Amino acid sequence: MAKQLIVTYALWAMGGPLGLHHLYLRRDSHALLWMLTLGGFGVGWLREFYRIPDYVREAKREAEGVRHSRAACPRMGLARFAGQVCVGIYFGSVALISLSFLNYFYLIVLPLSVGAGVHLVSCVGQQTSDLQKTLTACIVTSSIFYGSRVSPLPISIAASVTAAQHRRFKPVRRVGSPPEPLGFRLYRLSLALLAFSTPLGYCIFHNTTATLYYISDCMSALLDMFWFFPWLRGVAEFFVLLPYQFLCALTGGSHYAESWRKVFEVLLNEYSKKETEAMKVLSVSEGATMEEISRSYRNLVKLWHPDHNPKQQQEAQQMFIKIQEAYEILLHRQTLQKRK
Repeated sequence: MAKQLIVTYALWAMGGPLGLHHLYLRRDSHALLWMLTLGGFGVGWLREFYRIPDYVREAKREAEGVRHSRAACPRMGLARFAGQVCVGIYFGSVALISLSFLNYFYLIVLPLSVGAGVHLVSCVGQQTSDLQKTLTACIVTSSIFYGSRVSPLPISIAASVTAAQHRRFKPVRRVGSPPEPLGFRLYRLSLALLAFSTPLGYCIFHNTTATLYYISDCMSALLDMFWFFPWLRGVAEFFVLLPYQFLCALTGGSHYAESWRKVFEVLLNEYSKKETEAMKVLSVSEGATMEEISRSYRNLVKLWHPDHNPKQQQEAQQMFIKIQEAYEILLHRQTLQKRK
């Protein structure tokens, strides 16, 4: 018991936000939740300092096949319910960022994403819930708030209430039955992590400029909240730029000469690699207007249309596709700048 407790605390300290201590205690749902939320947004990880002894005792009872009666309904704590609502909103927000271009997004994709987040929290520890009923509540609520950007909130609340009403204990593992191998558990967790991170990663790297605009807007709104307290704004600036300051310290640069405004101005005015290549394809310079881009696009489309190049159709076809893609990339950037 003492050794397990010490090991659990050590893993909590070294890799708690990634759920290493939960992985050690065979609490895979909790480990996955911590991996996807970085320790319950940091708050859950700190709260666990006092709960780790209970987790260790539960793990020992689980290994011995001792559990509460299946007929008994598990207690629904306020922390679990709040976690279900918050994680449901979080999963829904991630879906809005990365998957909103899909057909039937608000009818199927968004409610399934929110429901997955709520159900993941409901499966933490010895409890679980009825996934089918939770997802049904999500789909019904999503149809009511169809198209609304704030729809993850009511969907998550409805799903959390449904999950709380249908909570139950997980089945007891039979005494003497071999535990799942670590390799299989890690494989299953890796698939879940990949399913969550791939759409978001694709969106961030494919829409670099848009992502930077969103980050800039959020940071500006955060700092503008403290305009009436200059000293508090200065403190907020310090913490917002802390990763940048840390990077400067590692590289030997000085962060005192740079302000957050200059940092974001550089980021937002920086052309991505794709945009630079697109400008080369369309033969336009940086800062070209939409009229100049469209004019160059029309001229190049006429020049490289496959019907106008029967002797080099394959080359013309490839160039024609490049011109189309380059125009879409620069058109997207111009649209974002107008919104800004």
